[in-house]
This record gives sequence, C-alpha cells and structure tokens, in this order.
Amino acid sequence: MKKKILTTLILASFSSFSFGQQTLSVNGATGAQSVFDGIKSTTGKTLKYEDIPGASPYLNKEFANAKVAANYEQVPVRYNSYSDEIEFKKNNEVQVLPKTSDFSRIEIASPKQTIVLLETSDDLNGYFIELVNGKNSLYKKVKTKFTDVVPAANSYASERPANFRTLDPVYYIKTDKGFIKKPRNQKEIIEQFPDKKDNLTAFFKSNKIKFDKDEDLIKLVTFLNQN
Repeated sequence: MKKKILTTLILASFSSFSFGQQTLSVNGATGAQSVFDGIKSTTGKTLKYEDIPGASPYLNKEFANAKVAANYEQVPVRYNSYSDEIEFKKNNEVQVLPKTSDFSRIEIASPKQTIVLLETSDDLNGYFIELVNGKNSLYKKVKTKFTDVVPAANSYASERPANFRTLDPVYYIKTDKGFIKKPRNQKEIIEQFPDKKDNLTAFFKSNKIKFDKDEDLIKLVTFLNQN
C-alpha cells in the first residue's frame, strides 16, 4: 500500500451559515512524494510492515476519526510509532500529515486520545501522547524499533529474521519552566517545585508513585495542577 507525504494542501472551504466560519478540507495535492509502506533491508529486499514479526508500528492498526486542526474536517488517522508520522486516509489513499504547527494537535474521537507535536530539542522530538493537559502537562513517547535481518554466518547457522520491538515508553512533564525529561524519582520532582516541597513530600508519603506507570504519573501531575 502506498501513502503520500503531503507537500501541498488543497483547502476547499464552505460557509457555515449557523456559525459564520469555514470548514476546511485536508487533501493530497500534485507534487506529493510517494513512499512505500515498508522498509528497505540491507539484504536488498523491501520488507512490508505486515511481514515483519514482533510488535506493530501502529498504536492502533485501524484508522479512527480525528480532529487534526482548528476548522478542518475530521479525517480517519493512525499513528506510526516507527516513522513518527500521523497517517490519514482520504479518498481511499493513505497520506501523511505535515509536521507543522497547523497540525500539532490530533484529537482522536474513539478511543479518545490526543497526540501532540512537541519541540523537545532532543532525539525524541516529534509526536507524544498527551496524558494530562494543564499548567503542568504530561506526555508519553511511544517508539517502535526496527532490527534488520541478520544473515547466517555460515551454512550451519540460521538467519535471524527482522523484527519490530516496542521500546519502553518515555515520559515528559512540561512546566512553565520547560520540560522535566524522563523523571525518575521523588527528589527530582521536589527539586523542580521547591514551593510545593511540603505538599509533595506528604503526597509521596501517601502515594507509592512508580515513574514508569501512566496512572501513577497522571495522579502526580494532576496533583501538581491542583496544588
């Protein structure tokens, strides 16, 4: 299956008599570069995603309707955690949303999920899943790693097939001072919020927070926003 990397947007609009605003349409345009839904192996073969064992590069293989930008029509989307791209389907073609500020907040309707484009100035720069939105926000990065085929060393050995593997998620907390990247312990959080030291000390004493669990970090960041 081919998908198109969107290089130009054709914006078709119509007036909304009830609200007096425009609804824009996301479409592929001429000049789009075509790419294949696969990976070029060092063996010279092109490996299709569905033929690579292990984890899936998609959080959800199925497309789900989403709001991709203000005043734009909803389109079916899915997130590719290997290529770090938001794919969308339009007129039975799979295309890729441009990584621009216009399309920096993708709100999937069901199951409800928000994916945001973040400038983190590191190797994880790109799309994150938003877990908490507020003065202090919590984001999770999900990445899928591809390991290529390892040819047999000799006639007695076996070839090791290519595979996809989902890496452990990485969490970032965004504050008014910047990002707390990969928080690991209570001390690190307390140092970032010295004015909340007493409240945080009491919170951590009452809550056994694990810094690699969605639900625990959601509880922590929600607490920060309420205190």
